[in-house]
Amino acid sequence: MTTTAAPLAAAPGATAPTTPLLWPAVFILMWSTGYVAGKLGLPYAGPFTLLFLRFGVAAAVLMVVALVTRAPWPRTARQWLHVVVVGLLIQALQFSGLYAGLALGVSAGVSAVIVGLMPVCTALGAVVFLGERIGLRQVVGLTLGLAGVALVVAHKLGGGGGGVAGHLAVGLALLGITSGTLYQKKFCAGMDLRSGGAIQLGASTLVVGVLGAWHEGLALQWTPALVGASLWLSLVNSIGAVSVMFLLLRRGEASRVASLFYLIPAVTAVMGYAVLGETLTVWQGVGVGVSAAGVYLATRRLPA
Repeated sequence: MTTTAAPLAAAPGATAPTTPLLWPAVFILMWSTGYVAGKLGLPYAGPFTLLFLRFGVAAAVLMVVALVTRAPWPRTARQWLHVVVVGLLIQALQFSGLYAGLALGVSAGVSAVIVGLMPVCTALGAVVFLGERIGLRQVVGLTLGLAGVALVVAHKLGGGGGGVAGHLAVGLALLGITSGTLYQKKFCAGMDLRSGGAIQLGASTLVVGVLGAWHEGLALQWTPALVGASLWLSLVNSIGAVSVMFLLLRRGEASRVASLFYLIPAVTAVMGYAVLGETLTVWQGVGVGVSAAGVYLATRRLPA
């Protein structure tokens, strides 16, 4: 027999507007900036130390917001546990695995391909664990999206490195975001974004803090680039982007929300070109279009 936890209280007014493309576009843009900000901050702090700053600042901000606005908190130990599990999966496991893999030498292109499997894994998981139904149109959309990701990062796939450990670390990132998305949809759909976010980020701060102290001694160089990157990662990514993702999950199927991740490598490539001076090829532009077509097919709802 399948059991589910009682829904947590939703934040007042925490419903996504009806504009169909607004919040998906906001989510894609906000999430994509995290790769650029992370690249700007990593030269001045180890991956776990940077995550410690990111999660710690975000947790403190949300804690203050939750207390000042008198946000509802989980009422039972089971609800607390569910919220913590989602935070450890989506925040701590995903980003620890990704940053560790990059630090071990896995190329950004290979990392993008591995994490880019998330929509397919989530769609399969949604069928098995959430009882969602995937139609032929969504299958075609998911396949197109994956092809677009491959086109965007194909020029980087020739770079080796990372070894087994590095690739396993990025695999853990894929496991974290996929399982966290499914777990959030099943057990924490009504979570208050203020108190729930504070709990999730607080738990993640403790985990990456231990890892940072053990592996890196929490050493860092205070520079304007590090301060700016950590603030952006904390406020825009850990609070803003994750909250928008949860709102989208509250509105629709996990598989449709997951398909938005196909556009993130493409948008990140454009941002890397504009901000970091990275190259942008014709094939990457084609990949952007293919990914967009795949996301459109996978997320479009047919009229009743």
